Amino acid sequence: MTAKWNVQHDYHSSANTDALCVHHLDLNLVVDFDLQQLIGVARLQFTRTISAVSLVLDCRDLLIQAITDSHANPLSYTMSDVSDILGQKLVIDIGEQVDEVVIDYRTSTNAQGLQWLTPQQTLGKKLPYLFSQSQPINARSWIPLQDTPKARITFNATINVPQGLRAVMSAENIPDMPDDGVFTFCMNKPIPTHLLAIAVGELSFQATGPRSGIYTEPGMLAAAVKEFEDTESMIQIAESILGPYAWGRFDMIILPPSFPFGGMENPMLAFMTPTLIAGDKSLVSTVAHELAHSWTGNLVSNATWRDLWLNEGFTTYFTNRIVEAVYGEEQAELEWVIEYGRLQEEMGSTPLVSQTLPANVQDRDPNLAFNRFTYDKASMFVHELESRLGRAAFDKFLFQYVDYFSFSAITTETFIDYAKQTLLVEYHDKLTLSELNEWVYGQGLPQWFIGPTSSSLDKVELAVEAIIKGTPAIELQVDGWRVHHWQYFLTQLPLVVSQAVLLDLDATFTLTNSPNAEIACDWYRVAIRNHFDPVLPALSGYLCRIGRGKFVRPLFVELQIAGYQQELLDIYAKARPGYHPSLQVQLDKLLII
Repeated sequence: MTAKWNVQHDYHSSANTDALCVHHLDLNLVVDFDLQQLIGVARLQFTRTISAVSLVLDCRDLLIQAITDSHANPLSYTMSDVSDILGQKLVIDIGEQVDEVVIDYRTSTNAQGLQWLTPQQTLGKKLPYLFSQSQPINARSWIPLQDTPKARITFNATINVPQGLRAVMSAENIPDMPDDGVFTFCMNKPIPTHLLAIAVGELSFQATGPRSGIYTEPGMLAAAVKEFEDTESMIQIAESILGPYAWGRFDMIILPPSFPFGGMENPMLAFMTPTLIAGDKSLVSTVAHELAHSWTGNLVSNATWRDLWLNEGFTTYFTNRIVEAVYGEEQAELEWVIEYGRLQEEMGSTPLVSQTLPANVQDRDPNLAFNRFTYDKASMFVHELESRLGRAAFDKFLFQYVDYFSFSAITTETFIDYAKQTLLVEYHDKLTLSELNEWVYGQGLPQWFIGPTSSSLDKVELAVEAIIKGTPAIELQVDGWRVHHWQYFLTQLPLVVSQAVLLDLDATFTLTNSPNAEIACDWYRVAIRNHFDPVLPALSGYLCRIGRGKFVRPLFVELQIAGYQQELLDIYAKARPGYHPSLQVQLDKLLII
């Protein structure tokens, strides 16, 4: 670990959280689709931990109109730029007595945490749509606050929307529509600010169980409810391992395709991409993942974005446990192997110094923390803990860990200190401190680690060998293959594949027009690197239709590496307006647009 960094400090926030703790937010927003702005009043209540006469908040491109205390007395303030990544620092003079500030503000039209969709960009084509994405540091682009996972707040909100639209938030949502377009929300449990979320659109609701349901556009509702009908079973399995679900309801909203993530664990209302609706429940592990975050991520949070692995590693492991219990060992095994394959691929293209569990993005964009090491390497570490301790003992540790740190944020070093007092004492014969440190701070995977395998993939490896030997695609035995078999097949093909073989595979299995977004993405990557030009029209349509970063980023990178520069520019020019602002910023830098 480099001594340069203070591991307790959040380098992605200007907020003076060590002196003042904002603990509650009252939010009033008017949603203006014509101006593409939120017109807001944020009332922040805070307590002092040490003497301080200034409250420092994070902002990005907010238009501050007035700041007062709770008695409407004006407060002086200054706004200064920090960096393109971090935005601005808002310093409010509060003296020694003020414990509440009221901020009148508007968002800017280029707020990175908000995406405004025209009616034509929605499924229904009639009404506009708005949704947020606050993680990692975009909440500050639509609310002035202490935008750090170290800070937890409760909140109440009143949202004013045009008639015919419904507002939902990461709080308790009421399915009944009010007559006046005014929606009220309450989140009475403290949450990190990156879990603040809002969506507004033509939304319908249907229950999937006694404490779960789906919000989405009417035309997508039936398919979504069918795809995610096992949600209650997932909740029960998760509770059996980690204890009672603390958030009351686990509703989901299926967003338009421009949502940049597979899912986002906003409490009480997980955000989901429609690319999960495959018709066969083959991609529902993302639902299990966002549910698992209800414990590892929402209850126990990373204190800084360097410590993201504590959220994502435990959650990725826990996801696999839920999938195993609901859908069986074979699917869980397959997903674990695919996960390991993704990690190996990223290890081959990532500098060794970046292959640790702590993301060490202190002086960089925190979006870079979301990589295969904070997810999949961390998951491999947790799987090894289970293997060494035995499942029963590990489940006991996991339950106690979540219970001990509930509703708090921890660093990597906090976890290691906790392990020293628990794991390394009770199971000193099964795990040493040096082995723990090698997993956490070591580069790559420990030398002793043996990756997961699945006998279910033997048939896929035989198919790959057959293709290499020249067997026609029609002769491959693919009956009964799941999505994961196809993903494995495509990722195991040689880097160089002839045009004739690609034509044969495509003609036999219609891969270019696969309705499954995962299979299509993996196929397009194979095709691009082999200059299989027949995919280009379908690829363009795919990239214009889907805004999920997991698919979009690697495909544009493949186009760039393969030398399709003009095609890349043409496709990106068409696709970019439909992407979430946060993804636009990332791709502009990545592609040097």
